[in-house]
Amino acid sequence: MSGDPCDRCEELLQDFLDRTLTDAEWREAEGHLTGCDHCARRYRFEESLRRYVKTSAAERMPPGLMSKLDELRGLDATA
Repeated sequence: MSGDPCDRCEELLQDFLDRTLTDAEWREAEGHLTGCDHCARRYRFEESLRRYVKTSAAERMPPGLMSKLDELRGLDATA
């Protein structure tokens, strides 16, 4: 493990977003995010990305897209 607080925050970020950290890890990550603009921007990006993926996953695919994806997967299997 690196001694760099930003590296440590990066290690904790996904679990922070998942809310699966211990209380001590939560305080560590939250404290760092409060004082580090770089990591706070990274957190906001990851949080936005998760919202986008969740929203996108709930939307229905246009007709024919699933068959096109299946076709492309079939091409990957033969490559």
